[in-house]
Amino acid sequence: MSIADLGLFEMRRVSGLGALCELVAEQAARGAAVALLAGGTDWVVEQELRPPLGAPAPGGAGLAAPPLVVDVSRLSDLRGISIHAGTHGDTLRVGAATTYLEMRRSDAIVERAPLLARMSRDVGAVQIQARGTLGGNLATASPAADGVAALAAYDATVVVQSVRGERRIPMSALQTGYKRTSRAPDEVIVAVEIALPERGSPWYWRKVGARRAQAISKVALAGVAEVRSGRLARLGLGMASVAPTTALLPTVRALCVSRPLGELTAAEVDAAVAQDIAPIDDVRSTRAYREHCARGVVRELLRQLGAPV
Repeated sequence: MSIADLGLFEMRRVSGLGALCELVAEQAARGAAVALLAGGTDWVVEQELRPPLGAPAPGGAGLAAPPLVVDVSRLSDLRGISIHAGTHGDTLRVGAATTYLEMRRSDAIVERAPLLARMSRDVGAVQIQARGTLGGNLATASPAADGVAALAAYDATVVVQSVRGERRIPMSALQTGYKRTSRAPDEVIVAVEIALPERGSPWYWRKVGARRAQAISKVALAGVAEVRSGRLARLGLGMASVAPTTALLPTVRALCVSRPLGELTAAEVDAAVAQDIAPIDDVRSTRAYREHCARGVVRELLRQLGAPV
């Protein structure tokens, strides 16, 4: 699909978040599809995999109806990066239509959420970074999404809005299956919020792919830790491309915070990783290679934290 093909779709632009929520609610009530278009780096590519417009839909359920496409790229309600001080610490808020290039260039993110800035450098080439958005990454819900893995490591919260009001979804409850989320059909992803860890907290990002840029991850691991007296007070993890959804590695987390880092062994770390992933063979890699890489990046992270693995 090319940019010229967008003329095949009905396209609209709205004046603000309230009008957007009303339009999305109307579409949902009719059972009609709607696509919110910001950068289009995922959506435009996905159209190549859909039935041609006017062709029978999968399963013979009539003709494939095109979605209403709504341009949200200029909505100020969905943009911006800010830090808010609170009783229990600072919170970073990133608008859903904020681009990866804006994140990697943001002084606030570089200083307070460096993992997010580092991940943004590896999302395709600069052309993709200039168009792609965090909200789009979340809505697509690909298990290979680098941005979702980084947000999982921060235990982020996704803020969604509808005519019924605002709702917050923890990253742990967002993905419900392969490219499926718990977001309701009438809800719009507005922003992401991160309860920022202590300044200087260790973090980790490793993307394994055919090349550093312009490649989908074979495996990617994001990690954020807080270490006190040789023990992990907190460990946030997100791993891409090893399961139908972004892997949160709960067994690995539980093991690593259960006792001092110096007592962890490579064998039990590897066993915990095996419990938390379910990789497959596909065009980008093999199950065996992904398992090998998953063990390796988790061990590398723990070694950086001081574990003898």
